[in-house]
Amino acid sequence: MRIDLHTHSTASDGTDTPAQLVRKAATAGLDVVALTDHDTTRGHAEAVAALPEGLTLVTGAELSCRLDGVSMHMLAYLFDPEEPALLAERELVRDDRVPRARAMVAKLNALGVPVTWEQVERIAGDGSVGRPHVASALVELGVVPTVGDAFTQDWLADGGRAYVEKHETDPFEALRLIKGAGGVAVFAHPAAVKRGRTVPEAAIAELADAGLDGIEVDHMDHDAEARARLRGTARELGLLVTGSSDYHGSRKTCLLGEYTTDPEVYGEITRRAFGAFPVPGAGGV
Repeated sequence: MRIDLHTHSTASDGTDTPAQLVRKAATAGLDVVALTDHDTTRGHAEAVAALPEGLTLVTGAELSCRLDGVSMHMLAYLFDPEEPALLAERELVRDDRVPRARAMVAKLNALGVPVTWEQVERIAGDGSVGRPHVASALVELGVVPTVGDAFTQDWLADGGRAYVEKHETDPFEALRLIKGAGGVAVFAHPAAVKRGRTVPEAAIAELADAGLDGIEVDHMDHDAEARARLRGTARELGLLVTGSSDYHGSRKTCLLGEYTTDPEVYGEITRRAFGAFPVPGAGGV
């Protein structure tokens, strides 16, 4: 089995619609794909309706968190999307995205970059607006060559000249909410240092004590040394190890299935979850 547990669609900051994403996942030879848009489940229904036969969908979301001033992301799998407490927190995070993006546009204008809110809004479309959309605007204007090049201290990286903080959930509260909604929690790309500051790996033990199920080890932003170190940490703490592409369509260079999760780990995730169940494909529409 080929299992990719971290992808994004136009419901957040990917460039493929949910329907396009699941079709591409099937074409790429995946057996299981998780749709984990940022702080939203809005793309799930479309993905389910288009799900090709032979492909299983894991519903999820990537939750924006902050620990001691450092941003981090928590992948939540197979939770009840209507559970009131987690739903309210996701809406709180999403509601802060528009004023935050507007503030980043204002900072860029003050730096002499002629980006407009209308441009960012057009790029985001129906998705939850975020930094990647602002970064794409910088690429359109020729300010930077790629989206990744916008995530530096010169521009949009944490603490950068045009960075603006947003509401982010305390990860211990996120764990409580995910568990309360019947979900499984995996710390996304914990050693992605190229994105900015990362949470100290010593904190992973505290998160494990609070109910963290696993850590995403095999990821494009982790080099071989980081992957080996994180595998050791997972082994010591009894955490699951996942791998995934973090696919964003054309917004990033990673490919569907570039990194994958072991079928036994996937089986354990499905055993632990009780908020939702994987959806087998029925041929799509």
